[in-house]
Amino acid sequence: MHSFKELSQLFAKHFNQKHFPEQPSNLYEPCDYFLQIGGKRIRPVLCLLGNELFAEIKQDAFEVATAIELFHNFTLIHDDIMDAASLRRGMQTVHTKYNSNIALLGGDVMLIKAYQYVGKIGSEYLAKILAIFNKTATEVCEGQQLDMDFENQEIVLLDEYIKMIGLKTSVLLAAALQIGAIIGGASEGNCNRIYQFGLNLGIAFQIQDDYLDAFGDPEKFGKEIGGDIKQNKKTFLFLHAESIANAEQKQQMEDLIKINPTDKVEKMLAIFKECNVGAWANELKEKYYQAAMKHLDDIAVTQVRKKPLVELANFLISREQ
Repeated sequence: MHSFKELSQLFAKHFNQKHFPEQPSNLYEPCDYFLQIGGKRIRPVLCLLGNELFAEIKQDAFEVATAIELFHNFTLIHDDIMDAASLRRGMQTVHTKYNSNIALLGGDVMLIKAYQYVGKIGSEYLAKILAIFNKTATEVCEGQQLDMDFENQEIVLLDEYIKMIGLKTSVLLAAALQIGAIIGGASEGNCNRIYQFGLNLGIAFQIQDDYLDAFGDPEKFGKEIGGDIKQNKKTFLFLHAESIANAEQKQQMEDLIKINPTDKVEKMLAIFKECNVGAWANELKEKYYQAAMKHLDDIAVTQVRKKPLVELANFLISREQ
């Protein structure tokens, strides 16, 4: 069995190659630039972990893991445009460094390249894995649309937000694990359990991300603090603050969204702290973490094989970046 760190190194060795040709340079150079920024590569390594939970890692798992990482980066390039984000992992976003048209087209070609890697896997499970990949890609787009819709929707319920997060973030984590499990020869029941593990872990992961956006250390987080607040995103923190705020605080929140003052982030964070949303977010994160671990416990393999996933889950919900 490999640890997450060991599998990350194995995947990096496989992934750190030229995925794109040299010309036209205005199309492919931005793709190379974005990939070299790096990242935690969590999703592709989940695919490898899903495979190794049940059997020795196969080459096909590396091919699909590469596809998953390219797909994820495609979504990030386009998300940065939609969010008007200037930084990604502490470096310029593609549309900021180049321009929006180049970023759009670069994202498009990265998505196409992802499908080319899916097409390399064995025919015995290609159709099943492709169906999961297509379903997941569609759901991620649906989640992004809901996320944007919520910016202009006056009232967003917590359940609606959790559904959006499930689509935008969790399904890709869950699908990566499930695809790896399929390649590893897992039963249908175990494939479903590892998918549910990924779904719940993904929500806990996003709660932590929302928390870090508001309360994290910008040097560790790699993004400017308060980006969600600037974009009027109705995050877990915002929705809870809104639900328990007094009349004066609610009016302040409404004014901050409408007027958009230069000190908007500082004032909104002050309301968050007054409403104690940090502690609440940590409790909610723990709820979804425990649900994820229950699904992992129910998978019919030895505990020693689950250890890398347990360690990764603990890291994801306690990370600072």
